[in-house]
Order: sequence, then C-alpha cells, then structure tokens
Amino acid sequence: MKEFNYYIFIDHSENLIGYSIVKRENLKELLPKISRFRHYKEARGRKIYIKHIKNTIKRDKIRTYFEKIKIINIGNNIELFAEVLEFIKKHDNCIIFISIDDFQYKAFRKLVQVMDDNKTQVIKESQLKIGSIEYKLSLVIDNLLNIERRKDA
Repeated sequence: MKEFNYYIFIDHSENLIGYSIVKRENLKELLPKISRFRHYKEARGRKIYIKHIKNTIKRDKIRTYFEKIKIINIGNNIELFAEVLEFIKKHDNCIIFISIDDFQYKAFRKLVQVMDDNKTQVIKESQLKIGSIEYKLSLVIDNLLNIERRKDA
C-alpha cells in the first residue's frame, strides 16, 4: 500500500460541495476520534446522529487535524477544484491521495491530468473500501456537509 503525504476528500451534498485535506502525520491521533462516524444516509435517527457528530467535532477539535476544510455552494465547484489543484501544485514533491464524489469525478480527473505527475492518485468515492483509513477520513467531510446543509433546514 502506498504511503501518501496528504489525503484530500471532495464531496457534495445537495447544493453544497466541500473538501478536506489531512496530512499523514495527523492520522494516528485523528482516526480514533472519528471511529464512530458513518455516512449520513446510513445513520438511523439522523437528527440525533448529526447532533452527536456536531458535538464530537467541536469537543474533539476535529477540524484542527486538517490542513484545510472548505464548504461552498456547488455552483462554485470550479473555484474549489482550482484551490485543490493549487495545493497539488504547491506540494509537487508530495504523494497525494484524492477521493472525489462520483458525480464530480470525470470533470475533476480531466483537470488533474493536465498536471499529473504520477504522484497524485484520484479515485471515485464509491471505490473507497468500507472500513479503510481513506473511507473513514471521507466521512468527516460527508458529515460536515450534512451539518452545514441541515443548518438551513
């Protein structure tokens, strides 16, 4: 298995899109704190689940383990992609793993290919192996998007 320097997760939920970037060095401390996270769609008692996750994120200072987390309107997905590409370019000596929402994959993959140097691995979110480190990390942005989306509900 490849050792990545950074893990980037891009996901969307209804009218929102977001990304999170985490450095490999932060995984050891972060993973135990997110062990109870699950996909929002799979959660029973979604209102209670979201409240619990929101409290966990705040209490355990989950955001501090990430280099960057950003959530914006999906209409601005190009802006978000540009930021991620800028990060890749700035860290051209690093091996980077990127998981992207299936619906955004094709467009994003084309952009990454322009600068691809074989140090960046891009996969669809649906290809993440359930229970893997990458899968668990992807649940953070998934839950943050749903927390943000439900604010307006």
